[in-house]
Amino acid sequence: MSSTRVWPAAAAEDELRLLTDFLTFLRLTAVSKVEGLSRELAAATPIPTSPVVSALGVLKHLTAVERWWLSIEAGGVELPSLWGADADASWQLHDEDTVDSVIAEYRAEWELSDKALAGLAPGDRTRGDHDGKGRTVRWVLAHLVQETGRHVGHLDFLRELADGEKGE
Repeated sequence: MSSTRVWPAAAAEDELRLLTDFLTFLRLTAVSKVEGLSRELAAATPIPTSPVVSALGVLKHLTAVERWWLSIEAGGVELPSLWGADADASWQLHDEDTVDSVIAEYRAEWELSDKALAGLAPGDRTRGDHDGKGRTVRWVLAHLVQETGRHVGHLDFLRELADGEKGE
């Protein structure tokens, strides 16, 4: 997968490609918001009411989101969930987490996601269907695009608070 952000084609006709291209764009944007930060700045939790929200924590959470929704739910792959015991667990950092290691884990999850989606069409039902709702692959990808986009917005502010850097 390229590490260059490219806007999806404006005249896109392939729905699955369009959704995955937007997801890729957002993934790369998320990574760009964390790259170049020191471990200390990337692990900072500057929002008093959200004590687990750090730039690295966002990437760890997005890794867990991808694992659950794309590999386990959509693809039906037997992998361990990364959610943890409580709602905050996927955001928690460990002493061994570095900027490079968290980015590498996130990127590795993209490859697992791509394999899990291989051969599926937008209207296919998810293979995991853990709650019996029979979601479509289209729904799961749209959900991932909105969730990743929302967290990229968090990363915009976290990066600006960390070192003043602004930008898309």
